[in-house]
This record gives sequence, C-alpha cells and structure tokens, in this order.
Amino acid sequence: MIPVVLVILLLIIAFYSLKKKKGADAGSSQPIDLKQLLSTHIAYYQNLDEENKTLFEQKVKKFLTGITIEGVGTAVDDIDKVMIASSAVIPIFGFNDWEYRNLTNVILYPDTFDGDFQFEGENRSILGMVGSGYMNGQMILSRAALLKGFGKSAGMENTAIHEFVHLLDKSDGATDGVPENLLAHQYVLPWVKMIHQEINKIEQGKSDINPYAITNEAEFLAVVSEYFFQKPGQLKHKHPELYEMLSRIFAQDPAAQ
Repeated sequence: MIPVVLVILLLIIAFYSLKKKKGADAGSSQPIDLKQLLSTHIAYYQNLDEENKTLFEQKVKKFLTGITIEGVGTAVDDIDKVMIASSAVIPIFGFNDWEYRNLTNVILYPDTFDGDFQFEGENRSILGMVGSGYMNGQMILSRAALLKGFGKSAGMENTAIHEFVHLLDKSDGATDGVPENLLAHQYVLPWVKMIHQEINKIEQGKSDINPYAITNEAEFLAVVSEYFFQKPGQLKHKHPELYEMLSRIFAQDPAAQ
C-alpha cells in the first residue's frame, strides 16, 4: 500500500508539472539574482575564473529551466534553487552538454525523513534519496542538509552533491559505484580495486573518509565525491591516487582552481 504522504507528493508533482507546461505565473516573480547568490554561497563557483564562472551560470540556468523544484513541508526560496542546481552542475562541470535524463523533479523536505517519506516523527535519518520504481525520476533532499553542505562551516560532506553523483552513477543503468559512462574501460578494474583497498583502510580506522563509504561501492563513490569537491586540496594530499582517479571520472582538477 502506498503511503498517504506519497500520494500527496505525487499530486504536488503533477500540479507543478502541469503549471510549468501551461506557463502559469509567467513573469509574475522576480528573476533570480544568480551571479550574486553564486558569489555569496557557492565556494566552487568562487574559485573559477571569469570564463568558467559564465559557463557555470549557464549550466545552472539550464538546470533550473528543465527541472521542477518544489517543497513539501517547507518553502523553497531562490538560494535553495541555486544550491540544488549548483549541486547538479558541480559533478558534471567537466563535461559538455550533460543532461540528467533520469531526473524530472527535486522535492525539498524541511529536514531528515524515513523510508516511508515521512518527515515527522521518530526514526528519521535519511538526508537525501534518489527515487526508483514508482519514484523514478524524483530526488528528495533535506533542506537542512542542503544548507549545511554549502554553509561556511561545511566540512567534507555535501548531501546534494552526494545524491547527484548517485544519478551520474545510475546513468549507465546500474548504481554500483562504477560510472562506466564516465570512466574509460581500462580504468574500471583499477577503480574497483581502489574502492576495496580504501574500504579496508576505513574499516581499520586508518582513513579520514566518512565511514558511511563502506556501506557499498555506490555509497563509496558518492561519499568520496563529496570529499573531492568539498575539500579537494585535502583529498589530494591525503589520498593522491584516489584524487587522481576521481579527476579522471569527473574530468576535473578542483584542487588546481
């Protein structure tokens, strides 16, 4: 039986999709001051040169044009939209014309939620989720986690980037930690070997990588990708081989920006 809250979610998604198609409220709201918000809140953008800043802005605009973002239990403001779009653009910034073909909607919850998509009550520990099955094409994010990931005191973690990396991983048909669309064939086996070597180090307490990475290969990729984009210099210093492989996967060298 589908939870009542999920039925409500699907109705909200249908409403916003119809509204978007009809062009409802066109011109009724002020345009987003994109450059100002990016300059204030997105450290990755701040480190780009002027040419790449312009390209980043274009990619953010394209994402916001093609993907519906709505809040359930919380309002969605411009900075939420810019942070979500930036989370989508950062992992794919090294690629030309990448589109998230496996995403139509991002749903923002106020905080953590549970496996039944409830954001009230006990046993809520999920910060983000990429939908599958009847939720395919949907992403759910905690607004609290979104803001924390781009906050001044943010560490290695960024939940929204984590979830968009899962989408990249999923684009080859399997969420397995081996993004074959992004990684040349000759690097697949070395990458799998590296995953298991690093997992062993984490299990032995010999790594600063978030222990959630040992959950499985897919979570390992998402967790170390957060680290790669949040603290690239630190990752390159402490895990040079891992940094080099992630640079191949994402076609980027953020530590050099």
